[in-house]
Amino acid sequence: MRIIDLHCYPGTQTWIDAQGPYPDALATYWKRDWVAKSEKDVIAEFTEAGVEACLVALDLETTVATPPCTNEYVHDMWKRHPDRVIQCWGAVEPAKGEIAIRQAKKAVEELGFVGFPFHPIMQHFAVNDRRHYDLFEVINGLGAAVMIDVGTTGMGAGMPGGNGARVRHAHPSHIDDLAADFPNLKIIMAHPGWPWVEETTAVALHKGNVYWEMSGWAPKHFPGNLKVDIRGRLQDKIMFGSDYPSLPYDRILREWSELGYSDAVMEKVMHGNAERVLGL
Repeated sequence: MRIIDLHCYPGTQTWIDAQGPYPDALATYWKRDWVAKSEKDVIAEFTEAGVEACLVALDLETTVATPPCTNEYVHDMWKRHPDRVIQCWGAVEPAKGEIAIRQAKKAVEELGFVGFPFHPIMQHFAVNDRRHYDLFEVINGLGAAVMIDVGTTGMGAGMPGGNGARVRHAHPSHIDDLAADFPNLKIIMAHPGWPWVEETTAVALHKGNVYWEMSGWAPKHFPGNLKVDIRGRLQDKIMFGSDYPSLPYDRILREWSELGYSDAVMEKVMHGNAERVLGL
């Protein structure tokens, strides 16, 4: 079965450096060392797992003053390994205004990216903040997709004040607003959305332009109602994502298989929905 992983970080030192003060907190959150891998090792892990990866660039420059893991960086990694990396999500920070708009245009028109990830908690904004709608207008006009974190995150977890980040910025109601205001924009919600799983489910079901990938959680820990809905009313909405390197592929893929879904449902989750919605 083809496996498209919508949510992979490069895992290298450049990516670690872009996270500023967060890696130590992440090591505590994930209960393991949060250290860089070589590019060779990253590609080897993709190959061993049999996944086709979509790399995610990262820009937190305006919130933690670190150099970004740039769009050009992930693009070059894609082009060096086209057998294992099949697309990229380009990083733009809404707070950068016109700079972000120019970066978005370049990412799609010159680099060929599928879309843009947003991290409302880490980037200190809500996606329904109309001050940033000029950026979403441009992304929508480019025909690109967006992937937006929903629910809490390990980034800043346990740090004093969460390092200034606010969990409420990742509430699914903000995505509901964005989807209503941009009905032609393809929106992928990232992560299971805890503690607002039911509200996130409602947004996915109500908005025809909203989809949902399950990265960053071990499947055995998905809430019970979500496990039921994936095999039923959400089966055409759910896509596979890992949040690589957060969890090892052998565990994630094993636990997905242990959920007991039919082959038809697994085909949709692992590749079919991403192919249909994003053209991958």
